[in-house]
Amino acid sequence: MAKCEEGYLCEVCGADVEEITDSDLYLRYVIGMVDAETLHTTAERHIRCNPTLAQFIVDDQFAAVVVEGDFDKRQLDAKYVKGQETLVTCGWRRLREVTGLEIPVIEYPLSEVRAKMDEQA
Repeated sequence: MAKCEEGYLCEVCGADVEEITDSDLYLRYVIGMVDAETLHTTAERHIRCNPTLAQFIVDDQFAAVVVEGDFDKRQLDAKYVKGQETLVTCGWRRLREVTGLEIPVIEYPLSEVRAKMDEQA
């Protein structure tokens, strides 16, 4: 099979990342961790295959992810955790929202991320 026919394969588990709502890459893009210029060259993962980020999604429609060890959010500063939970949860919800919109990829990021992008341009 040609590389372009394989879809987006998860670098962790090797399975296809079929939906944008399962995409760690697009979640990180939406919250400003991945630049639009490198989006097409950055490795893909399922959100759950990146548990250190997934643990910050706090939504009834997303089964909680628990990380053991040094990166467990229960071991981190409470203020930092609250900020990450707000950002990553809003990003995950934004991913769910953009699936039903016909907008260009450059408009996927959260509004505050887009505002920072505009400042840097």
